[in-house]
Amino acid sequence: MQNGMHTDTERCVRAVQSKDARFDGWFFTAVLTTRIYCRPSCPVVPPKPENMTFYPSAAACQQAGFRACKRCRPDTSPGSPEWNQRADLVARAMRLIADGTVDREGVPGLAARLGYSTRQIERQLLAELGAGPLALARAQRAQTARLLIETTALPMAEIAFAAGFSSIRTFNDTVRDVFALSPTELRNRRPKTTVLTPGTLTLRLPFRAPLNPDNLFGHLAATAVPGVEEWRAGAYRRTLRLPYGHGIASLTPKSDHIACRLTLSDLRDLPVAISRCRRMLDLDADPVAVDDQLRTDPVLVPLVDKAPGRRVPRTVDEAEFAVRAVLGQQVSTAAARTHAARLVTAHGEPVDDPEGGLTHLFPSAESLAALDPESLAMPQSRRRTFTTLVAQLANKTLHLGVESDWAATRAQLLALPGFGPWTVDAIAMRALGDPDAFLPTDLGVRRAAQELGLPSTPAALTARAAAWRPWRAYAVQYLWATDSHPINFLPA
Repeated sequence: MQNGMHTDTERCVRAVQSKDARFDGWFFTAVLTTRIYCRPSCPVVPPKPENMTFYPSAAACQQAGFRACKRCRPDTSPGSPEWNQRADLVARAMRLIADGTVDREGVPGLAARLGYSTRQIERQLLAELGAGPLALARAQRAQTARLLIETTALPMAEIAFAAGFSSIRTFNDTVRDVFALSPTELRNRRPKTTVLTPGTLTLRLPFRAPLNPDNLFGHLAATAVPGVEEWRAGAYRRTLRLPYGHGIASLTPKSDHIACRLTLSDLRDLPVAISRCRRMLDLDADPVAVDDQLRTDPVLVPLVDKAPGRRVPRTVDEAEFAVRAVLGQQVSTAAARTHAARLVTAHGEPVDDPEGGLTHLFPSAESLAALDPESLAMPQSRRRTFTTLVAQLANKTLHLGVESDWAATRAQLLALPGFGPWTVDAIAMRALGDPDAFLPTDLGVRRAAQELGLPSTPAALTARAAAWRPWRAYAVQYLWATDSHPINFLPA
């Protein structure tokens, strides 16, 4: 599948006629006769091909005057895998829009973060997505409003404010435009069995099947920092540092979705919290494309066939992950967790967890930059690595946000003292989200390679892994899964 799939009419028609859910989020079908737009897997009888037209985004459909189908709810499709597998301007802009940047900082703020003019960004988004940043942000606001209307008992005025609308009137008009229902009608349509807990939002996070939750949740649980994260009763729970406040997310894998429970100190953070949870669990991936590519290597075929749909466990906070990667250099998982837990207790912000168990936000780079380096129980060289990293994160000379340019950020990290290929690639894979990041020096990867008869020296393994591109980060997950101790921290 490639960028611009909506222009391949014949392929889109075939996907719609076969109701293929794999294409949900890749493109949207607008029906000329009914003025409704759908996801490709919509359960209704497909329209005649001559009545279909295709758009690359829900925002483009809305801008062209189409309304969301009430049956298939296309606005709740998984996001396009494009934005997580690319590092160009449009992909970085889309990640920032999903993270709420336009709502908080406007289009000029988006442009400033990316280092381009507003005109250049508008032109590129329009060319590729059929909608500019304001229309894309509006589509996201509409989806947030719908979620709040259907999953809370909040008054509409509060929902309008939380979803990012400037007035009740704009909120009413947008909801009516997008869903062909008033906010009250939307609320009246929700199932009578819906249980509403004040202060808590319960929602479903969709994904493209298959999804193998074992390594994904296993890795997060095994490396969980006490106070910040926990595995409890089949759910991964963690605290979230968000633009307007903080939150607690509880994520439980189900057969066709991830059950998500969010407690937020400020509801304006809802779209950002959802976006970060989706990103951490790699829910917008296209597992079929990934696995098909990896199956071209006969050595990987049995690993993929045994447990297809592995995802790359990522993070909700890139700076936090970088700090933890440094704490984990040359020590065991248990030691890394102990180091991190000490920092959390001493420098993390306390939070109130209604369910108990979670106590703090992970410390901010600013608070870590202010600590006394002598208080760190680690070798002198790693102390220098740690203090240099947190100083650069705190003074904003190093950016590890969703907008990061992968190549430039790698180069910047490699220039820091104590940052070798393992640390940089671990950050590239799990914090920056580069799907092709590779860890040939990792002990678990080398051990798996040896068992499978692959070359185990870093240079030879890297040469062999060229066939796995652009999905080497996923190949790492399959290799790690062959080891009974798949989580290893190794050289810088």
